This record gives sequence, structure tokens and C-alpha cells, in this order.
Amino acid sequence: MGQCVTREIAARGMTFRCRLSGVENPSAEPVILLHGFPETSAMWAEPMAKLADEGYRCLAPDQRGYSPGARPEAAENYTYPELALDVVALADAVGFRRLHLIGHDWGSIVGWEAIRTHPDRVQSWTAMSVPHVDAFTAAIADDPDQQQRSQYIGIFLQKGPAEEMLCGNDFAGLRAAWASIPAILVEEYLKVFSVPGAVTAGLNWYRGNARLLDKRDRGDRFGPFSHPTLLIWGNQDIAVGRAGVERSAPYMRGPYRVVELNAGHWLIQEEPERVYQEILVHLRANRMK
Repeated sequence: MGQCVTREIAARGMTFRCRLSGVENPSAEPVILLHGFPETSAMWAEPMAKLADEGYRCLAPDQRGYSPGARPEAAENYTYPELALDVVALADAVGFRRLHLIGHDWGSIVGWEAIRTHPDRVQSWTAMSVPHVDAFTAAIADDPDQQQRSQYIGIFLQKGPAEEMLCGNDFAGLRAAWASIPAILVEEYLKVFSVPGAVTAGLNWYRGNARLLDKRDRGDRFGPFSHPTLLIWGNQDIAVGRAGVERSAPYMRGPYRVVELNAGHWLIQEEPERVYQEILVHLRANRMK
């Protein structure tokens, strides 16, 4: 299996810690993979190594707030448009002109924004767990099931209590969230989140985008998409219910496929081989001309 290497990459006046694979093959098609909360680029290490063997060049950054050199303090520095600009800048830094984009959780929200604002840069799009953002926020606004699943957001917006809930008693809250994740990966995550300020920076993704997630502030912001899109969703996801998934189809103008798994939120860890194979099928079906 191919290997991942870790490098620091400068972009937008910050330094991002990134994992790369397949970089020795400059003619390979580029892929960028975006993690969510509370994870890091480590979640992508195994699929990236496999993709390198299939002839892809992969980049997975520890995104803003997760990289020590890219951790501004104020929550307003973490809006999803800023996070998407980071992705484009990192692509420029490594010479990825056009690329396949994959995102999970908050990485999906950032990905939806990246293809909305820079559609010419993305060849194909894979969203994991979080469906089309307009469909998802509409479900937060009026679907009782999704409202119940999203109650944790209100806690995450409370600076201080949220950090204590997640970090207190030797990170008991985070460890509970990672209950289905392999221990070796949990330890890798804790290396990041045990640094002072790191958990607050991750929570700032919620705090800097509170209006986007507010059920009272409904309205389409993202609109339709024409990119070939794969949505992978687990029907046991504690944070994302069926309503947002089912409401996404009307926004999709290009090839669109939904894969429903009997899994929870941590798709790449719970169903690694199935997720990898579905991603590979999608990449192969949308090769660059």
C-alpha cells in the first residue's frame, strides 16, 4: 500500500499541517479530502494510501483551527467562506488546478461552499454525512427529527461549558464521541485536541457559522449544483437525519447518487471498505478529460 507523508504547507499567511500521498506521480489526478469535527486529516490516511496505489495524488489538510500554524482566535475567522478559501489556496500551493473533492461532516459544508464559489476547480464531489446545505438547514428549521439531532449545536455555541463538557475528566466527552473509532486514531486525535486552544478552535466552526445553522434563519444560500456528486450517509447517524438527505435531490442538476449505509456518523471508520469502494467508483466514473 502507498504511504502518506506529513508536510507543512503555507497558504493565506498561515501554515497548515497536511497529509499527502501519491505526490511522486505528477500526472495523477488530484484529490483533496476534508475532515470535520472532532477529527483531523488522520481520518483519511488509509484511503489516501489506497488511492495513491490507484494513481491519484491526494492532499488532506488539518484545516483552520486544527493546524497549530493556522489557529486564529476569534470565531468570526471560521466562517465557511473563509474555510473554503483555505482549500482553494492549498490547492494552488501544491499545483492542483482541477481536482476531485471529498468531505465529511464540516468538511462537507466547506466542500459544498468550495464548489459553489469555485466550480471550475472541481471535477467531482463526494459529500459524506452532510447533504446539500440548503436541504440540511431547511430540515433543521422544520423537521422535528432533525431538530432533535441538532440540539447539541446549542451547547457547542456556549463558550466555556462546551469546552468543559468535551475536555473535562480526561476528555471524556470527546472519547465518548469517538467510541466507535479505533484506539490508535483516538490517540492521534488527542495529540491535536490536547493542545490548549485546539478544542475551542474546532468549536469555532460552529460559533463562526451560527447563523447558517440557526433554524430561525431559513433560506437558500447554496442553490443548485451541476457537478457529479456522490452523497454517502449512514442511516444511524446521530447528527444527520433522513429529511435533509431526501430534500437534497432537487438541488442536483448533474449526475447524483446517494449511498445509504447501515452505519452511524463515523462512516470511514465504521464501513471503511464500502466507503472506499464507493469513492473509487465515483472517481473512476468522472475522470478528467
